[in-house]
Amino acid sequence: MFLFRITLLLLIACRVSAQEFTPLKPHGAVPSPQQIAWHRLQYYAFVHFNMNTFTDKEWGEGRESPEAFNPTALDCRQWARICKAAGMKGIILTAKHHDGFCLWPTAFSEHSVKNSPWREGKGDLLRELADACKAEGLKFGVYLSPWDRNHPSYGTPEYNEVFKNTLTEVLTRYGDVFEVWFDGANGEGPNGKKQVYDWPGFVGVVRKHQPNALIFSDAGPDIRWIGNEKGHAWATNWATLNRDKFYPGYPKADEFKAGNEDGTHWVPGEVDVSIRPGWYYHAEEDGKVKTPDSLLRIWYASVGQGSNLLLNIPVDRRGQIHPADSASLIGFKTLRDSAFARNLALNQVAKPTTSRPGAVAAHLLDGNPDTYWSTLPGVRTASIELELGDDFKEFTTVVLQEGIQFGQRVNPSTSKFLIPKKINLWKSRGALPLALSAF
Repeated sequence: MFLFRITLLLLIACRVSAQEFTPLKPHGAVPSPQQIAWHRLQYYAFVHFNMNTFTDKEWGEGRESPEAFNPTALDCRQWARICKAAGMKGIILTAKHHDGFCLWPTAFSEHSVKNSPWREGKGDLLRELADACKAEGLKFGVYLSPWDRNHPSYGTPEYNEVFKNTLTEVLTRYGDVFEVWFDGANGEGPNGKKQVYDWPGFVGVVRKHQPNALIFSDAGPDIRWIGNEKGHAWATNWATLNRDKFYPGYPKADEFKAGNEDGTHWVPGEVDVSIRPGWYYHAEEDGKVKTPDSLLRIWYASVGQGSNLLLNIPVDRRGQIHPADSASLIGFKTLRDSAFARNLALNQVAKPTTSRPGAVAAHLLDGNPDTYWSTLPGVRTASIELELGDDFKEFTTVVLQEGIQFGQRVNPSTSKFLIPKKINLWKSRGALPLALSAF
C-alpha cells in the first residue's frame, strides 16, 4: 500500500454546496465571481501581431508608414483553431502597441489599418479575431498600450480623452471581452513629452462597457504582473495584494511579484511569457521556439504555482501562426494530457486527523470542483493520509487546490509533503511539481 502524508499548517477549504452546512467565513480578501471564473481558465494565448511584425522590431517608434502593415494571408480562424487544439481558453491581441498603430479603423488616429493596403483599407483585425474566437468557443481579450509614440496629442491632457475614446471603440464593437491588458510603459511622445495617465478614468471606461472583464496591470486592479517574463510564478504566491500602494509601471516589482500575505484586495498573478525569445515574429527565431518539454516546465511553474499562464505566440508576416510554433503547442498539449491522464487519488481513501461536518475528506478526491474538505473550527494544523492502492508504481504530480471563495489560507512555504522515497518523481529544478492552484 502506497501512502503519503500532507501536513497543512493553515486551514484548508475547497468548496461545497450551501445545502450541506453553513459555509466557512471568508478569510481576508476574496475573489469576485469573475475572478473565480478567470482562475479556472488556467491557460490562454497572447498574440503579438502589429506594425512591429513588419518592421522586425520589438518596440516601434511611431513614425512607421501605415503602408508597411500588409499581411498576405491573414487567417484568424487558423489562430483560433490552433489555440483551441492546444488547450487554450482564449486569445488576447495587441490591438495597439507603443507605436500607436491601431488594428481597427479608429476614428481617433490616422495611424491605423484604415490607412494601410491590407483589405484595401477596409479591414478590421479585431472584428476578424473576435468572430474567430466566437466560432471556436474561445474568449476574446485585448491589449492596449496607453503609450503612443505617434499621436500628436500624447503628453497633453487631451490625450487621455483620446485614449478613453479608442478604448470605448474597442470595448463596444466586438462583443464580450474577458480581459483588458494595460501595459504600464510610459515614454515620450512625438512632441517629446510624457503623459500623466488618467488610470481611474481608463478603468472607469472598462467598468462601464465591459463590467465582467478583468483588468491587468502591474497593480491590477483585478490581475497583477508576476514580476518577470521567464515563465514562472513564485514558490509562495499570494493572490492578495495591498493594491492601493501600487500603480501601472511601478518600478519595484519585488514588492508585488509574490503578492502580499494579508493583502487588502484579491489581485492574483498572471505569468506572461513568449514561446520565442522575442514577443513579435522574427524569422531568425524560427529555430528558437520553446520545446514541448520546456513548455511543460513552464506550466508547472505558472499554473502549478497558482497563476494563470498567458503564453505569447508571435504571428508571422503572412498573418498566420508559424508551423514551428504550432507543432510545439500541440506537442505541449500531448505531454500535458499524458501527465494528467490518470488521477491516482480519484475515489481512493483519505484519512484526515480532523474534518468539519459536511466537509469530509472524500471531497478531496471526488473530482468535483464544487466540494471541499476543511478542518474543525479553530483547528489550524491537520494532516491527511492518502491510501493510493497497490496497482501502481509511480506518479508524477501532486495537485492541491484551495477553495478560494473563502480567501487564501494555505502558505505553500510552510506546508509539508511527505512522499515515499521509492516512488519515482518527475523533477522540476530538483523539486516535486506541486500545484497549490486556485480553482
